[in-house]
Amino acid sequence: MKLVHQINLAFGILLVLVLTVTAISIHFVLLDHFIGAQKDDMHAVGWKMQETLEQEAYQLTEGVSEVNVVTPRLLSSSTTAIAAVPIVGVDAIITDNMGNIVSGTLPAASSTSITGFKAVNAVTAVSPLSLTRAATTVDTTLQETANVSSLQNIWEGRDTRFIATVNSIPQGTLTLITPVSKITAIEQALFGRLLIVLGVGGILMFLLSLFITKKLIKPLMRLREELKKVKERRFSEVQLIHAGGEIGVVAHTVYDLAEELDRYNRVQKQFFQNASHELKTPLMSISGYAEGIRDGIFEGESVQKGLDIILSESGRLKNIITEMTLLAKLDSEENIFQTSMVNVQDMLTETIERITPLLVQKGLSLEIVYGEGKQDTMAIAADRDKLLQALLNVVANATRYASKHICIHAGIYQDRVEISIIDDGSGIPEDLLPYLFHRFVKGKGGENGLGLAISRAIVERCGGLIKARNRKEGGAVFTLDFPSAA
Repeated sequence: MKLVHQINLAFGILLVLVLTVTAISIHFVLLDHFIGAQKDDMHAVGWKMQETLEQEAYQLTEGVSEVNVVTPRLLSSSTTAIAAVPIVGVDAIITDNMGNIVSGTLPAASSTSITGFKAVNAVTAVSPLSLTRAATTVDTTLQETANVSSLQNIWEGRDTRFIATVNSIPQGTLTLITPVSKITAIEQALFGRLLIVLGVGGILMFLLSLFITKKLIKPLMRLREELKKVKERRFSEVQLIHAGGEIGVVAHTVYDLAEELDRYNRVQKQFFQNASHELKTPLMSISGYAEGIRDGIFEGESVQKGLDIILSESGRLKNIITEMTLLAKLDSEENIFQTSMVNVQDMLTETIERITPLLVQKGLSLEIVYGEGKQDTMAIAADRDKLLQALLNVVANATRYASKHICIHAGIYQDRVEISIIDDGSGIPEDLLPYLFHRFVKGKGGENGLGLAISRAIVERCGGLIKARNRKEGGAVFTLDFPSAA
């Protein structure tokens, strides 16, 4: 399955789960809210009715001393008060002190039609009625017993089909009842509309996610095509994919990688071309003089001269092969490099001792200048023999182009050992400077173009850096920078 389809499927499943959990949560929240609001309204109505009935009871009992006369009047007034209160969706039931239903009946729990709830803020005046008229509204004895039993269950909370509030009144007990099914009907009607809204919102979110996913995946798809070019070694055809965030970083990395691979590919081709040229030149000289001596073309001193050239070119060929082999080993083999603590002062002293014959031959002077601090404490972790060879290559290169003087400056700067070789020659051509440390790149008067490449490989294996620049005063500066091990 493609990545874009995996993301869309995962987002769709997540969206369905989120909407389902949200819908269930909203369902219970709405139901609890409506039930709580209905109870609050019923409590408010119950308190007002209780207050009204208490006032009526006080007026009826004032000045009347006989209980048998007062009780019928109380019951008659309560019945009239209940009948006069318009409580839509709520039924009022009055029971006497014995638990018998005096007024009202239990509503049907299955009723589902309701238009709303209305609390009464004012209670109308109550007119007295006779006890006999109230008694005529009571059902048969069997039905009354069933109603009393159901009402008892509602009071004790065992019947969850109803919401009820209970208030004590002088006439007995006032119970306000409404079926839960009516509240559920309102909640379901509103919940249905909310489901429609959530469904439409979910569809819009899913469509938006398809658009966003396509926008995010498109750079990845294009990046995949560019990686195919890298796989097929078409490095020069790789293009930069413009994208934001981590995808953009990866795209830049791939582009830089393709550039580096393309450059490396060109360098490799150039390396083989240069190597074949460098090897071909001495071989042609050796072959030419050998054939001339064999065929008797050279006679007398010419034979000796030809033999000297054959020996010289053989030595040059040997040096090229040795340096090429060393470069290959430095790039691939780990055990060729033996790291130890190297004292910089001792190494520079040995470098001067080895290069002195060449200095004398060319009439050059060389001095060493140490920076501030104890020069005998400068030390680096490196392979001493390899590093000495790197220094000799750089200093020998300086003797090839210096006019009169070479200076080696060594010091410690910010916990790093820095060695600079400075000459007073004509400097490095600007077009050659970026490629100076590449293989078989040589300036005017160079030998085989491998010395500085070997120096760079050795310095980098030591954890250091080597760079070259021209001085404003004239001449070139080669800087070797290493982490200090002191």
